[in-house]
Amino acid sequence: MAPLWPAPLREAPFDVVGLGQCSIDHVAVVDDFPRYAGKVAMRAYQRLAGGQIATALLACARLGLRSALVSSVGDDGVAEAVLGPLRAAGVDVERVLEIRGAASQLALIVVDARTGERTVVWHRDPRLAIPLARLRKDDVERGRALHLDAGDPDVAVWAAGVARAAGIPVFADVDTVAPGVDDVLRAVDFPIVSQHFAEARFGPDVDEALRGLAALGARYPVVTLGERGARGGVGAVRVASPAFDVPVRDTTGAGDVFHGAFLVAVLERADPVRALRFANAAAAMNCRALGAQGGLPTRPELDAFVAQARTRPED
Repeated sequence: MAPLWPAPLREAPFDVVGLGQCSIDHVAVVDDFPRYAGKVAMRAYQRLAGGQIATALLACARLGLRSALVSSVGDDGVAEAVLGPLRAAGVDVERVLEIRGAASQLALIVVDARTGERTVVWHRDPRLAIPLARLRKDDVERGRALHLDAGDPDVAVWAAGVARAAGIPVFADVDTVAPGVDDVLRAVDFPIVSQHFAEARFGPDVDEALRGLAALGARYPVVTLGERGARGGVGAVRVASPAFDVPVRDTTGAGDVFHGAFLVAVLERADPVRALRFANAAAAMNCRALGAQGGLPTRPELDAFVAQARTRPED
């Protein structure tokens, strides 16, 4: 099959610019998920860096891409815990704004020790929204690719417009049906959405979701399906990739890592099948450790895993 992005990519200071959310995660592991109005003791607790765009960018950096983040944090003393892992991996965070009086984004994540599945309760201070007046075209144009979320739809649509005008492929992590989300999807080449989003927006049929995303303008839409892998579509052709069989400690961040590895594969001119398999493998590896960023692989580790690991049996 042909590469997903056939045109030669422009030169730029960074391989990928990420525009969107970063977070501090409070991760609690429990033996049994608490019943309504009940109590359970934690088996383990850690405060860890996270956030969907920050985690995807860190995955890109671990896999060898020059990465830069455009985001916002509060002035509540949490910023270093959020941005420290990015800095340590060489991600440029000079365009992360500190918003006076705002609290940094946070998430409470409860992980079921029996399955590794997580439940997330999150909060984003409205003051963390980046004003369009604070952004520059160069924030986008300094990258060979743009990865964004739909947390601030007007910002995402503006950035995607700048990228497309410059011939830059646009990737998106869209996980919530909310006002403005379709405007974001219309501006994106590679939307990767969760099964939950696909069902909420397009109904339970994955193929119908892929058709709907394509109708909004996607070059190659993808729906991630957790332990069933992922499905994508190029025109009328459907591509499926099963998940890898690994011991799952925590599924937090699996989708974010999938996005980062998928972006790497596209920039390497991978075909649709290889891109899905590569992304599934990275997501699986991250599930073996606690936290959104706990199991991020290096490129040699990921290549070895892809070559040797087994996928789950397909239904």
